[in-house]
Amino acid sequence: MRIISLGPAYPYRGGPATFNDRLAQQFSAEGHDIEILTFRLQYPGLLFPGKTQYTDSPAPQDVKITRKLNSINPFNWIATGLKIKNEKPDILLIRYWLPFMGPCLGTVARIARSNRHTKVICIFDNVVPHEKRLGDKFLTKYFTGSIDGAIVMSQTVLDDLKTFRKNIPVKLSPHPLFDNYGTLVPREAALSALNLDADNSYLLFFGFIRAYKGLDLLIEAFFDKRLRNRKLKLIIAGEFYENDTPYRDLIKKYNLENDIIFFDHFIKDNEVSLFFSVADLVVQPYKTATQSGVTQIAFHFEKPMLVTDVGGLREIVPDGKCGYVVKPESIYIAEAIIDYFDNNRQALFTEGVKQEKEKFSWDKMTASIIEVFRYSLYP
Repeated sequence: MRIISLGPAYPYRGGPATFNDRLAQQFSAEGHDIEILTFRLQYPGLLFPGKTQYTDSPAPQDVKITRKLNSINPFNWIATGLKIKNEKPDILLIRYWLPFMGPCLGTVARIARSNRHTKVICIFDNVVPHEKRLGDKFLTKYFTGSIDGAIVMSQTVLDDLKTFRKNIPVKLSPHPLFDNYGTLVPREAALSALNLDADNSYLLFFGFIRAYKGLDLLIEAFFDKRLRNRKLKLIIAGEFYENDTPYRDLIKKYNLENDIIFFDHFIKDNEVSLFFSVADLVVQPYKTATQSGVTQIAFHFEKPMLVTDVGGLREIVPDGKCGYVVKPESIYIAEAIIDYFDNNRQALFTEGVKQEKEKFSWDKMTASIIEVFRYSLYP
């Protein structure tokens, strides 16, 4: 089939861009003709919380990527929509993660599908955003009215989508493995590269830092007196997308400066394997969630996880098999960490992760998209 994917991709950085690049590689490997149309301008500088929107990693191989879309220029939306309409792909595959993108993506979709050939299939990261703003519902309603079918990656997102659209085919297909970050590095080499002490064990908090990800809960849990005087350190690896002062003040309040190690910058693709190679336990203490790309990196590197019981995380990380699912409260996070090390759970959970990761292949995602497309032909 002929497929146009519309959304973040190289040279943009972050999980959605990495996902779209990898998905395009899978479609191409299966013999489909796929091109990604990505942004000329994704976010205006004033609206982007990080230091840069762009990656300095090399471009993905065997993927055609064209920078076309401007998220704030309606004339560009029309031009992009007409381009896709005239090319008549079988599928326009759109990635939706933020209501801000609703007008742009919804307008392109409406124009493209007016050729009465192209079916618009959306992969939703979120329907309801983690950080809510005035107008979110209106913008999402505009976008969801423009699609013919959808892929969701958690039950939470499926339930949210049903509040906007009930008359389209929808498939729940879990987030595939992020298998494009290489392989595990020998622990000693990774420790050396990161200048870390080999005598310690390490918890890993990984990814962009925003309020909903609950880093404050993890810091409070790490202060638990039962975790003191152990050779245990917490690595925080990722760029702050908000003011870092409250977190640093909390660390100072609890006198944890010597036990928490910051790598407070965007982690490059070729560095990801280093952090997961030294991690004994990956911790995601989220306050709200849908699904998470970090869990799929952990699965790829076969690392046990501690996640909170919010959104779709329970669906992805079976409690007691691949790690822990706990309430989003510091006391429960602390108790799980203590149990993990006191009862030597690493080997057991690692084996569970190895078994569970087989569910998250990329061909399952492409098969789900094609299934939704076929159902959309006969509404």
